[in-house]
Amino acid sequence: VQLQASGGGLVQPGGSLRLSCAASTTPLSMNVLGWYRQAPGKRRELVATITRGDSANYADSVKGRFTVSRDTAKNSVFLQMNSLKPEDTAIYYCYGTRLGTVYWGQGTLVTVSS
Repeated sequence: VQLQASGGGLVQPGGSLRLSCAASTTPLSMNVLGWYRQAPGKRRELVATITRGDSANYADSVKGRFTVSRDTAKNSVFLQMNSLKPEDTAIYYCYGTRLGTVYWGQGTLVTVSS
């Protein structure tokens, strides 16, 4: 299973970005999907997850600003990021679980700067 993330880039504070990630595997086969991020010099941290039943979970730091969604049939997950802050600057990694195994995407860089 390979996950391909896209949508990162440079955005000004207060701006928005939408990240996308698709898993190349049998349709409808991914269980939990989500996003982590890693800022320079910091540990990788959870951003948001979403289950097959569309139950979402968010880090406190992004609640009210980020929205995670999925297209289960296409094994895809999305992250709508609004009101971005400089502290959101990081490499964002998508991940997914299938039959008890965790798979990671390659990461996409999000830079929030004026």
